[in-house]
Amino acid sequence: MYEEFYGLKSRPFQLTPDPHYYFESLTHRKALSYLGYGLAQGEGFIVITGDVGAGKTTLVSHLMATIDRERLTAANVVTTALDSKHIVRFAADHFDIDTDDMDKAQLLSAFEEFLHSEARAGRRCLLIVDESQNLPTGALEELRMLSNFQLGGQALLQIFLLGQPEFRDTLQQSDRLEQLRQRVIAHHHLEPMEAHEIEPYITHRLSKSGWSGRPKITSDVFRLLFSETSGVPRKINTLMSRVLLMGAVEHAELIDQALVGRVLADLKGEEVEIAEPEDAIDPLTVKSPLWEKPARSPQTQTDSEEETAAIAAPEPAAVNVEEPVSGEHEVLPFKAVDSAAEPASVVSGMNETPRVVEPTVDAAVLADVDAIFKRLSSLESRMDGQEESLHRILTMLVEWVESDVRSKESYVNTGRAA
Repeated sequence: MYEEFYGLKSRPFQLTPDPHYYFESLTHRKALSYLGYGLAQGEGFIVITGDVGAGKTTLVSHLMATIDRERLTAANVVTTALDSKHIVRFAADHFDIDTDDMDKAQLLSAFEEFLHSEARAGRRCLLIVDESQNLPTGALEELRMLSNFQLGGQALLQIFLLGQPEFRDTLQQSDRLEQLRQRVIAHHHLEPMEAHEIEPYITHRLSKSGWSGRPKITSDVFRLLFSETSGVPRKINTLMSRVLLMGAVEHAELIDQALVGRVLADLKGEEVEIAEPEDAIDPLTVKSPLWEKPARSPQTQTDSEEETAAIAAPEPAAVNVEEPVSGEHEVLPFKAVDSAAEPASVVSGMNETPRVVEPTVDAAVLADVDAIFKRLSSLESRMDGQEESLHRILTMLVEWVESDVRSKESYVNTGRAA
């Protein structure tokens, strides 16, 4: 919704990892350096950890989009709680190794044969395991065993392990993982972005979506975003999506701290009064098809009904201006009369303390009023006729354009067939 209102080509703050939107913060630059170092080494394990939403998967997606597929065969595995019996088969499936009806010995043999064939073709193999904190110790040990495969003194498989902070704790504290720890050649923990990186991050993702400066964003918004999200990318994306949605609902051309505050209150379940768009009551902003007759505004219809009722109403009896009349009086649209022609009592009354005075109604004034209403009715009828004519003309124009397009398409298709 908001991308259409602001003229964006895509949603810049979607939660699905997309390498197109990769933003290289300081901590992501360090992590990418470690990954590049590991690829250059061609062996061992590289461990990348980070809090939920820190951007681990986006980092890997960016890496996968930049590797040379002619020189590196990579498989990306997102794990659940796989045990040692299933982790090897799961990894083999992601390398497109046929593992049907194989026991563990046959599976390992097929895996090794695949790695040898890739090496003979001049390709190295990389296994990326995401959400590694879900793996039990036995499964991690099975992955270590896979890294033992060699050919001519060169490792055939390199493994990247991505996980949440608890995986770092498990890796450092478990006595059973000592051999795996010795094979970790690099380890980096992704930190949240710093305060000064929020604005570049927001503008980067917006620019990747075709942002041309609309909506504008005030500088205090970035400070508020950092305060509310602590610099975690996924939290920023979630909040910015809601902010842009609220902005589109309110037709806001400026994203400021007040708008973000309303979004935060809404997320907390508080009652929020959404600002009504300024153009929501402007009939000129309402677009309708060319062939659809414009509808009259409610105010126009009310005015027309009041005028019709006034014309059909019986003539009121004359009232003596010197005798005050109690109660409410209906105000009728009288023709303006020069004050010099008014009775002396009325003119003098205007210089005294204001009071409710009913003007004298004579036959001449009523005749003028009747003439005015008849002329207004005549003009309204002519306008209705012009609307009908315009409606017919626009309908014919649309039909002519559509028929012209169809005939051109038919001509092109005939030419292709010939």
